[in-house]
Amino acid sequence: MKTAAIIEARMTSTRLPGKILRPILNRPTLELLIERLGRARTLDQIIVATTDNKTDDPVEDLTKRLGVGCFRGSEDDVLDRVLKAAHKYNVDTIVEITGDCPLIDPELVDVLVGIFRNKSYDYVSNVLTRTYPRGLDTQVFSTKALEEVNRLTQDPVDHEHVSYYIHEHPETFRLYNLESDLPKKFWDIRLTVDTIEDFTLINAIFEELYPANPAFSTKDILALLEEKKDFLNINRHIQQKKVR
Repeated sequence: MKTAAIIEARMTSTRLPGKILRPILNRPTLELLIERLGRARTLDQIIVATTDNKTDDPVEDLTKRLGVGCFRGSEDDVLDRVLKAAHKYNVDTIVEITGDCPLIDPELVDVLVGIFRNKSYDYVSNVLTRTYPRGLDTQVFSTKALEEVNRLTQDPVDHEHVSYYIHEHPETFRLYNLESDLPKKFWDIRLTVDTIEDFTLINAIFEELYPANPAFSTKDILALLEEKKDFLNINRHIQQKKVR
């Protein structure tokens, strides 16, 4: 049974175009995300699912340089893009990651994949009830489950937000949400890149932690934010876009 992280990434983000290749410490943001995912022991492969737009040629070039998988497909039908990526690389279990999460936690990925493998769930994540900072979002489900979603719905919202239909239909799919033991003050902080303010914070975190320890953990990030409390003011006012 092959398990792969499939990263949804494109250059034409509406709020911060080109964010996935913005440099942090002279390296593209997406490259740093892939590096962190590479430390997850449960992943057999990392695949970037990007679009067939000319603007995403540099994304494919990056995947070739890094030696990771790449699939190019529809910009708007992200579900179709991810599903076809899974089919191309014969993936049984999909770990869905978005390209705006360069601080993804490989240990958390391993925990969620472990729960998925050992329990009878169709979907395992840490996003149904948020007790982790936004930006550590990890969702695990089977390719078969995504095939079923593709058969059940043609709603554009469901096809833009790949696993949305799954966790909106607990009567059809068996769901599990992992809750953290983090203090509540950390639950709603933003460690994702959606705006220039978000990027500024992420860049500052990497500059502080990466040079001394490229494998820095979520615990290290939160300790830094406790020490440098002004960091959180950088993007505290940013509101997450609603799905509907």
